[in-house]
Amino acid sequence: QVQLVESGGGLVQPGGSLRLSCAASGFGFSSSVMSWYRQAPGKEREFVASISPAGARKNYADSVKGRFTVSRDNAKTTVYLQMNIVKLEDTAVYYCKVFKGQVEYWGQGTQVTVSS
Repeated sequence: QVQLVESGGGLVQPGGSLRLSCAASGFGFSSSVMSWYRQAPGKEREFVASISPAGARKNYADSVKGRFTVSRDNAKTTVYLQMNIVKLEDTAVYYCKVFKGQVEYWGQGTQVTVSS
């Protein structure tokens, strides 16, 4: 079965960096678009970034463009989100997502808290 397990969240100061990981299994990872989303308290879940199967195409939300970088390692079936110059408003639970067979699969999420 499809499994997505996020890790790497934690407490970080404004301007700092954090790298999130999402370990995937149970599906054809190397042929799948992978996405990151986030949900802040009291807000709807929103798109953060996506990456094509071979990693050549990446898309970002305007709010993170130039600060976050999505990457993947198909040999390790893992997708990453490098978060730089974080801001208070980046505080959220971060999820990775894959869409397979007309079904969306989500991980359990990892909490990122930006605070001084």
